[in-house]
Amino acid sequence: MDSAPTQKPARLTFRDGTEDDVPELVALIESAYRGDSSRVGWTTEADILDGPRTDPEGVAAVISKTGSRILVVERDGSPIACCQLEHRGDAAHFGLFAVRPELQGAGLGRQIIAEAERSAREAWGVREMHMTVISVREDLIAWYERRGYRRTGKMTPFPYGNERVGLPKRDDLQFELLVKDLG
Repeated sequence: MDSAPTQKPARLTFRDGTEDDVPELVALIESAYRGDSSRVGWTTEADILDGPRTDPEGVAAVISKTGSRILVVERDGSPIACCQLEHRGDAAHFGLFAVRPELQGAGLGRQIIAEAERSAREAWGVREMHMTVISVREDLIAWYERRGYRRTGKMTPFPYGNERVGLPKRDDLQFELLVKDLG
């Protein structure tokens, strides 16, 4: 009896984003956080925010800023995820993390964040990774805690009135700083 050949999962590749990637990256980020498409995954912010998560100008600014980059994650030559890394002294800031909604929950996030941490440590010699997460996103914060991030209790206000970051559906939003020691 012949058995069907097993197919190995396609390998992930990582590269720095370029200006040419901006439209596709904006669409990826929006799909992971806003609107009905984001509800396919678990990272949606659709219940707490309407409006854009980012825009082409914001993504282009991250790509062009000195000490900043967007790590593009590809499978079979197609972008499936991304994240921002920014050098800030002894730490790196991690943000704009997005995985295509239909691929969430399969372990990609763990691989991507580990590569982002390795890359920041190697490129900049940083000892910590910092990120801010909307404090009401308890499931997301718990996910980061399982990856070694700790809550600091340091809060910054949500930029109410700034439509470039979304239109809040509630009045209790703020950002909490999470930190991980990269050793």
